Amino acid sequence: MALNSPYLDPETGADEHGRLLRSDVVFNLRDLGGYEAADGRTIRWRTLLRGDGVHRLPAGDFTAMGVRTVLDLRTTAEIAERGRAEAPGLHWYHLPVLRTVWEAEWFTDGMSPDRFLADRYLVMLEEGAEALATALRVLGEPSSVPAIFHCAAGKDRTGVLASLTLALLGVDDGTIAADYHLSRAGMDRMVEFIRRTYPERYDAMSDQPDVFLDSPAGTMALFLADLRDRWGSVEAYAESIGAGPSVVEALRANLLR
Repeated sequence: MALNSPYLDPETGADEHGRLLRSDVVFNLRDLGGYEAADGRTIRWRTLLRGDGVHRLPAGDFTAMGVRTVLDLRTTAEIAERGRAEAPGLHWYHLPVLRTVWEAEWFTDGMSPDRFLADRYLVMLEEGAEALATALRVLGEPSSVPAIFHCAAGKDRTGVLASLTLALLGVDDGTIAADYHLSRAGMDRMVEFIRRTYPERYDAMSDQPDVFLDSPAGTMALFLADLRDRWGSVEAYAESIGAGPSVVEALRANLLR
C-alpha cells in the first residue's frame, strides 16, 4: 500500500503520524500502524485500518489503498438500507456484533456516560462473540491484509474489535484508550455530512444523546477493566469465543514487525 494514498492528509492533526485517512465521504478511517507491542515489535503501517462508513467509498479507492478485505460489523438492516463495500477482488465479510442499533431512550439523565458506553461494549462481547472470533481469525490470515474493519461511525463496534485486536497484539491499555478517543475528532464532520446528504437521517440523529457521539478515553479503560474482571484477561475472553492461542499467534505474526 502506497504511503501517498489519496486519503492520507498529513495536516489533519489527528496525530503526528498521519494516522487519519480522509476523504469527502469517510470521516473516521484510521491506520492502526506504528503502535508498539509489549515485545518491542510494532504494528505494520497500512496493514490494519479501522473506519466508519467505508461502504460509501468508490471501488477504486480500495484499490488505491491496497485493501484486500473489509470486515463489516453493521447489522443486516443497516446494510440493506445503506449498501456495502464493493470492489474487484475485495473480500467482504458481514460480521454483525449487535442484534439492533441503540435507541435514544436507553440513555437517561443521571447515567454515567462512561458506564453507559462500557456496558454497551460488554453486551457486544456476548452478542457478537461469533462475529468477533471470526474477525480475529480473518485478521490472522496473511491473504487478508491490508484489511479494514468498520461499522457506521467507526467508534463503538469498531472500537470494541480494535481494543481486542490491539490488546491481543500486546498494545498497552493507555494507547488503546487514546486510539479510541481519536474517534471524537471525526464525529462533527460525519454529522455535518449526514445533515447535508441525508437530512431525514440527520433529523433522527438530532434526538440522540451526546454520549452516542463521544469516545472518552475513560470509557475504554473502564471497558477493558470490566472485561478482565469477567474473563480474567483479554486472551481468556478470546479463547472462550474460539480464538485461542493459535489465533493470537497468527495475529501477531501477520500484523507485527
